[in-house]
Amino acid sequence: MEGVTIVDHPLVQHKLTLVRDKSISTKSFRELIKEIGMLLCYEVTRDLPLADTVIETPLATMHSAKIAGKKLVFVPMLRAGTTFVDGMMDLVPTARVAHIGLYREPESFAAVEYFFKSPSDLGERLAIVVTPVVATANTAVAAIDRLKERGARDIRLACLIAAPEGLERLRGLHPDVPIWTAAVDEGLDENGFILPGLGDAGDRAYGTR
Repeated sequence: MEGVTIVDHPLVQHKLTLVRDKSISTKSFRELIKEIGMLLCYEVTRDLPLADTVIETPLATMHSAKIAGKKLVFVPMLRAGTTFVDGMMDLVPTARVAHIGLYREPESFAAVEYFFKSPSDLGERLAIVVTPVVATANTAVAAIDRLKERGARDIRLACLIAAPEGLERLRGLHPDVPIWTAAVDEGLDENGFILPGLGDAGDRAYGTR
């Protein structure tokens, strides 16, 4: 699908298989989500612009590259998105973090917002929305809507697993937002969960199921 990148790196696929396994502990689940977040961050930021700069090494003067252009803001969707972002923050510790609290109403699947806090300069930053899954995409669409309302103009989305229905809806409503995912699964069940999926990422990350 145009605008969707499947990250098929062997390390990502191996860790994703471990995460899907219902027998792993809450601790292992969180650690693996963090590690995959770090690996996906490499892919999502692969095309960041570079600028030439002059530095002094211990032996000589040289021209070398540094990241230029927009600063980053990671946007984890609560709850499990925060664990995902921890790995990204290890790579980009200077990035800002915006938090969006959204849950899916169980009967209608509508997105319900309960928290939003972001830096004031969203329009000057590359915003990377981070969510474990894109199922119906209702919460992801709502998150991107809110970011655009607050001035964000350059937005990307990273997730572990997506459903084809969710990708189609998200790309249809926000075709300017490219998506990186580790897998596209078969589809949704009657409760709006991805099959085969990995279950409720928030419950598995925090042991609340």
